[in-house]
Amino acid sequence: MLDSNFNAKLGDFGLARLVDHGKPSQTTVVAGTQGYMAIEYVTSRKASKKTDIYSFGVVALEIACGRKPVVEELESDQVVMVDWVWELYGRGQVIKAADPKLCGYFDEEQMKCLMIVGLWCAHPNHVFRPSSIMEAIQVLNFNAPLPSLPLEMPEATSPHRPPSSCGTNTSERDKTNSSSFS
Repeated sequence: MLDSNFNAKLGDFGLARLVDHGKPSQTTVVAGTQGYMAIEYVTSRKASKKTDIYSFGVVALEIACGRKPVVEELESDQVVMVDWVWELYGRGQVIKAADPKLCGYFDEEQMKCLMIVGLWCAHPNHVFRPSSIMEAIQVLNFNAPLPSLPLEMPEATSPHRPPSSCGTNTSERDKTNSSSFS
């Protein structure tokens, strides 16, 4: 989809007939595909640039990992891709999330960059996501440094709750917590 300035926008095409885009972004029913919806969209029912950025991050991780955002495993167990990749990132093993069908035939730095940018965009706290998809693209093109993310996935926040101290910079607390993964 394109906006009025012909900038690419992510969208769930199955929703085109369910959501009236001529009205404010407030909806009465949360509509979207599980795994692609940011927590603040689920809780507030308001779409924003930051919810698009979240979806972009999930798509980036989906491409890198070759997995769906939510995978049903065993009996009613779900594995959420963002959680899984963030756990590997915290252990210093993010590259292990790369699509196994690639058989290791990829540039490790590019793959690591794609996954870290994916995590940054899908950060559970909307305040710490990139300000635009273009900012994320700058990092993917190696025109800007990789963001520094906390080793443990922060708790999700809604726009109505103040953010926790977990930002895009690794804190001393995060460095201490990383020893539990060793």
